[in-house]
Amino acid sequence: MLHEILLSLSGHPSPLLHTPPSPEADALAGITPPERQLLSSARHISDLNTNLIAYSTEISTTHSSTICRAVATAISSVHLAAFQRKVLQVEESILKNDADWVGAYNIVPLTAIMGEFQQWTRRLEWLWDTSGQGRGDGMVEAGFRMGADYVCVENCLPSFVTGATAASMIFIGKSLNHVRAMNNTSSSSGGVAHVSAKLQELSTLTLPLENSEFSKAVKAIRTSLSQNTLQKMLPLARVSEMIQLLRDFFLLGRGEFAMALTHEADERVRNRWRRAGNLAYEKDDGLKNITVKDGEVAAVLNRTWAVLVSMQGQHAEEDDQLELARSLIQLHLTKSKPPAALVTGRGLDVQAANVLAASPFRNMLFSVPAMLSLDLPSPLDMVISPSDLQLYSSINAYLLSLRRAHMRLTGLWKITSLRRHYPSPRGASDHAVTLRERWSDRSWLLRSTWTTASATIFFLAETEAYFQTEIVKTLWDDFHAWLIPSQPQRSGHATPIDHHHSRPPSQHSHDPQTLSTAHTLYLRTLTHRLLLTQASFTDQLYALLQHIDHLVTHIHRLHSLFTSLDLEHDAGVVDAFVDLEREQSQVFSSLHNIQLKVKQGIDDVVSTLRNLESDAIFLAEWDGQGLVDDEGEDRGYVPCRVGGVDRLLMKLDFGSWLGGTAWEG
Repeated sequence: MLHEILLSLSGHPSPLLHTPPSPEADALAGITPPERQLLSSARHISDLNTNLIAYSTEISTTHSSTICRAVATAISSVHLAAFQRKVLQVEESILKNDADWVGAYNIVPLTAIMGEFQQWTRRLEWLWDTSGQGRGDGMVEAGFRMGADYVCVENCLPSFVTGATAASMIFIGKSLNHVRAMNNTSSSSGGVAHVSAKLQELSTLTLPLENSEFSKAVKAIRTSLSQNTLQKMLPLARVSEMIQLLRDFFLLGRGEFAMALTHEADERVRNRWRRAGNLAYEKDDGLKNITVKDGEVAAVLNRTWAVLVSMQGQHAEEDDQLELARSLIQLHLTKSKPPAALVTGRGLDVQAANVLAASPFRNMLFSVPAMLSLDLPSPLDMVISPSDLQLYSSINAYLLSLRRAHMRLTGLWKITSLRRHYPSPRGASDHAVTLRERWSDRSWLLRSTWTTASATIFFLAETEAYFQTEIVKTLWDDFHAWLIPSQPQRSGHATPIDHHHSRPPSQHSHDPQTLSTAHTLYLRTLTHRLLLTQASFTDQLYALLQHIDHLVTHIHRLHSLFTSLDLEHDAGVVDAFVDLEREQSQVFSSLHNIQLKVKQGIDDVVSTLRNLESDAIFLAEWDGQGLVDDEGEDRGYVPCRVGGVDRLLMKLDFGSWLGGTAWEG
């Protein structure tokens, strides 16, 4: 019986340990209830050992993750081997009639045997839980594959691994994969040798591991890899060039790109109307009936590049950045290429990520979700993650929507015949008098429309100027000064959050992981301070931009009706199938309703800003609470302070002409 128990503990199943179908079976076999309880404990240990042997063998031979294979091999070769040695030790002691085990009349108490293995129960259970995480890679949830981000699962991290250390470990793994993928032995063999030497330091750490010692060893490996390999493979100049490109084209640093893209997109949509023979002006939701295809969206971007190249032809120097942008930037519908998932962390919580994922501003350019994306070349994806590019796309759609609405409204002033009419010469005919009366009536009817359009332009101009100068430019200048310390800081508004976080000038470049962490923090801070994570603000602003679209659409429709009516009255060109007078009356009625919606939309946006100004939680986030990482390094990036929403509210304080009787009139 003892021999069978020891064999079962070694991993060989035994029917002796199975629970009998009835108590009578134990009585017939001579097993008492206390003995059955001890045998149940032995069965539990035996099952754990058997399952661990089978599962660790499977993982160590078939799993795609190097981490999982290493953990499974350690479980099998270290822990299970120690358990097997313990079984052999107990068996040897019994065979040698050791007095600690064998009593009088050569009786070996079962309680003594199970008491010796009881301490292994918790250990084997923990090993089984650890091996069960093998399917999710434990700490790393997504493997190294194109378009995938590494993600830390915090509740799976051991107690001696801090968040910063886990990020460094992920970065080391990504770097080594890049080195292996590039297969550039001339630039990487020496660096890999240095890393191998540093890896030996991990074996010198004593158990139990202390987080300070472990973090110091991982940091040494990361530093060695950065200094000996990554600086050759990923120079700072190349990183700076790509971040500058994202600043210019995604954050509208090059205004001509935004203007050309908006103009070409509007022309493409208007051409769709003309080809379909559908004016789409009669209903507020006419834009929703326009079907846009992927090829048309790509053609819009190609036409935009052509316009920018033609503008460049007037200058002597060639624009290298424009050529690089043409080869990397794409415009596509989101249904054909879904956006990457946003990674949450310091500066971006789950709630803010959900707000960004549901952002509706991608619909403004083509009336269907479309976005700019960047085909990031390797190894720049070590610094700029897919989640970062998704943030850039969200910010671009947001800023581009404001620029588009501003351009469409200012474009109304180009319709000269709607805004002014010339005085009739002295001695003019009755027909000239009739024309003057007609234009005077139209001017009087459109007075409130032009007032609304002017107020809306002022609102958009001040809001866009605040976002671009107070937020985007200030944060970019501060981040660029940190990225390249040799250049002086160009913005007078940027000041450190406090004296404890002021950054002394650095005389050497940052390693890629520090760059990646700083760039992500800069981008998340930019997203917050553009109010893009405040759903109460973005929802009101998006509704206002839709009303502005409808206002512009109805004014264009009214202009075409005026032209048709003039032809009917002056030249006798009559369309028997259209009642122009009735349609004009309907458009005026709709235009009046839309004016009220635009006015109310501006009031709602300003009211939301005032609520945010008094929101303590929002103000704490704005001032940078939670952005400083205590585990970070001395030269870590800390976003600067920028002007609050109170500065925008002061600019939007229109006075009595936007509120009260003048505004209502």
